[in-house]
Amino acid sequence: MNIEQARFNMIEQQIRPWDVLDPEVLELLHVVKRENFVPAAHKALAFADIEIPLPGGEAMLAPKIEARLLQDLGLKKHESVLEIGTGAGYLTALLAHKARHVTTVEVSPELKALADKNLADNGVTNVTAELGNGAQGWTSGAPFDVIVVGGSLPVLPEELLQQLKVGGRLAVIIGQAPAMKAQLITRTGEAGYDTRTLFETNVKALASAVEPSKFQF
Repeated sequence: MNIEQARFNMIEQQIRPWDVLDPEVLELLHVVKRENFVPAAHKALAFADIEIPLPGGEAMLAPKIEARLLQDLGLKKHESVLEIGTGAGYLTALLAHKARHVTTVEVSPELKALADKNLADNGVTNVTAELGNGAQGWTSGAPFDVIVVGGSLPVLPEELLQQLKVGGRLAVIIGQAPAMKAQLITRTGEAGYDTRTLFETNVKALASAVEPSKFQF
């Protein structure tokens, strides 16, 4: 497989058609080598339009979803980011290239070790990787300019909203299969939030997501 041709095809055939046109984001997809973060058993799928399996039943988001979230967040170089669900560290690396610092939280020790190695091997240094359950946020380092959730959540925890700075943005996929929506939530004031639906999708749930009660009283 010609790696660079495959990367070019991914960008032109999957990502641009999804309205990802920001030249900085497109350039970053060339700079951060996705194949370096994909488990060896799935290298051939590095540029495929699928969720790539990870150890422990987790998965990498499809490339077009990662790129679209990155574009719509509009990260600035001075901003601090909280990522919930490190996975293999690829989205972490993309965020780190755009921001000042990324705090990333992973509940699986095996995945954290994989991501730590991937980030180190690819020279990504402005990341603090934490082992823990970040499904309801992470108080260390809060409030953040940007929060990104790397898997879907059935409902949005209030804690995530509280950990955003005023002016901060939260990218999250909310819902249950097969009906989920990617949302960009901007904190407009102490108690004010603006929610924009970006696209409809269906992705794997965050491993540590809190299930809503089946019974309402």
